[in-house]
Amino acid sequence: MPAAEHTTTPTLDDGRDETDTERLDRNWYSLIQELRVVQTGVQLLTGFLLTLPFQNRFTTLPTPMRWLYLGIVAASIGATVCLIAPVAAHRMLFRRHRIGKVVIAAHRYALAGLGLLGLALTGVAILIFETVAGVVASTVVGGVVACLFVWVWLVHPWRQRGGHRP
Repeated sequence: MPAAEHTTTPTLDDGRDETDTERLDRNWYSLIQELRVVQTGVQLLTGFLLTLPFQNRFTTLPTPMRWLYLGIVAASIGATVCLIAPVAAHRMLFRRHRIGKVVIAAHRYALAGLGLLGLALTGVAILIFETVAGVVASTVVGGVVACLFVWVWLVHPWRQRGGHRP
């Protein structure tokens, strides 16, 4: 192992006294725990979306809603791929002393996956409200859901970290 991995460096965010390797391991385990929360949900969402075209009422959807559906499916599949990618990367790089690269890539895939999941869920809300309550309701709910995701998943955490990168 490189000598740098045995140094003790306090991190900026919590002042822990740990080696770089210990920090990377902690970051990896934390990320994997977070991904466990969303992986099952996004897989279920994707599975349910894939069954919709085989329902009788699907043929009554207007063409714009079918295109929206296809966009939602694409976002959901993309989210599934991104949120499972860290596991695949870890398997491919296992025992190759590349944990730093795995953690960085996994972090980026997780952010991309969460973004795609937010798009998919916003689209699902629009599709459901359009089908049940019409275009006005779907526009309002779509805007509210999109704002909710942006606030809860982006703005609020950004404000909590003080607007800077660690």
